[in-house]
This record gives sequence, C-alpha cells and structure tokens, in this order.
Amino acid sequence: MAVKVSRLAGALGAEVRGLDLSRPLGASDVAALRAALTEHLVITVPDQAMSLDDLERVTDELGGRAVTPFVKPLPDRPYVIRVLKEREDKLNFANAWHSDLSYLEAPPSFTCLYAHEVPDYGGDTVFQNQYLAYETLSDGLKATLKHLRAVHSAGAAYGTGGYLDRVKDKMSTAIVPSDEAFQEFVHPAVIRHPDSGRAALYVNPVYTMRFEGWSVPESQALLQHIYRHQTNENFTCRVRWAKGMLTIWDNRATQHNALNDYHGQRREMFRTSVAGGRPQAA
Repeated sequence: MAVKVSRLAGALGAEVRGLDLSRPLGASDVAALRAALTEHLVITVPDQAMSLDDLERVTDELGGRAVTPFVKPLPDRPYVIRVLKEREDKLNFANAWHSDLSYLEAPPSFTCLYAHEVPDYGGDTVFQNQYLAYETLSDGLKATLKHLRAVHSAGAAYGTGGYLDRVKDKMSTAIVPSDEAFQEFVHPAVIRHPDSGRAALYVNPVYTMRFEGWSVPESQALLQHIYRHQTNENFTCRVRWAKGMLTIWDNRATQHNALNDYHGQRREMFRTSVAGGRPQAA
C-alpha cells in the first residue's frame, strides 16, 4: 500500500496511512516518514499493532534511541518510559507547554508516543508550530531574539524538591527527582532546523529559566510575552488519541501540552526519544 499523508490542521500535523509499523521499514518508508515530519512536524500513524520491540525499532530507524532522564524506564528497557494516569490520579504527565528535554546539551530530535489504552473522551495532546510563532513576530523582536541565548534546566520540574517531586504521589508516571536536574545548558533562543533550514523559536515555559546575561525578572518580562504569542490557536493542532496510534513529533520546531481532562479514566502510553544534536543558531 502506498503511503498516504493527510493534513490534520492548517498550522501543522498530518495523518499517515499505508505503513505497518510491526514490520521493519524499508528505506523508502523511512524516507516518507521523515519527509512527512519535516513538512508537518507532527504525524499520527493510526491502527498499529506494535510491541515494545517494534517501538524501539522504529525509534532506531528514525535516528537511534536516547535516554529520558528523571523518569523511571521500564525494566530491561532503559529507553522506554511508561506515561500512565490511573483512574484515581489527580495529575497527568506533561500537562504544560514544553519541548521535550530542552534542558539537555543535545535534546532529542523526535519523540515517539504509542497509545496502549486511551480514555473514552479527553486526554488529547495539543501541539504548536514554532516556525509560525517566530515568523509572526515583529521584525524588531525577531532581530533581538536572534542574538539571544537562553538558559535551560530541568531543576524546577525534576529537581529534588521541585514541582514533580512535590506532587509525585498524585500521579502514576514514575518520576525520579534528582539534584542533577539543576544542571543548566544554554541554547540559542532562535534555532535553525537542520533538515528544513527554517528558523524556529526555542524557548518554553517549563525548562527555559532566563536569557544568558539577563536577570530572571528581566528575562521573564520578555519570555512571558513570547509564551503568550506561541500559544496562539492559529499555530496549533490537536491530536485525539485512539488505541494503537503512534504519534511522532519534532521537538526542534514544536511544543506540546498533554491535556488533563479525563479524570476517573485510565490512559497508558509508551514513549521513546530519538537522539538529536546540539541546537544551532538561526
């Protein structure tokens, strides 16, 4: 069957059909997946009967596995984490706008998330296009941001005594808080995507602490303006999950937010990260 790509929304996102991810992909299929990701940034591949071996193999076919720090992996699978909300949980995992693991020196290029069990309603993930967020800024602000670098850290989220440490008894995803989460890395505020060559904003509310050389209050005044701009509905698409769906997204040009609107229902997903490189300035 030929690979068919259908848009999910005007800003970003596409559904891909014609692939069986339970079997090794040929070079042409991998190229089709990567081309769809380059163009649409987020792709859903529905109706897949995948094992965890299959999930790890697809991750390797896209560029190789990377560890997700500060979340306990599955036994004997150091690259796979279980994203779980039980019926009695009050909180879910990743319920805030962010780009996965931007606090690392070399954040992942893509994230793969496979739906094992989904609620009857709710639990969607919303994505935003950071090319559009950058391109719709004023010329003056675009020029300013191109000369700025931003400090990223997981400390506020995953650090000892941080937010997730304080609420870990309210969620079932296995968090491993650590003092190591307070380590900082500096990335350009505007990066150039290595595949498309386009410029994208690269700051997010969870992991961006401040601009390099700026105080926190100075930084927050500008960052909060950017965050409000990034979440403009015209830059977004919404993925409604179904059992057996694999969604893959590009962390270098998107952010996402997993909605927590399905209380009393169970949602279980399995996630891997595709290794990436150090972000480069636009």
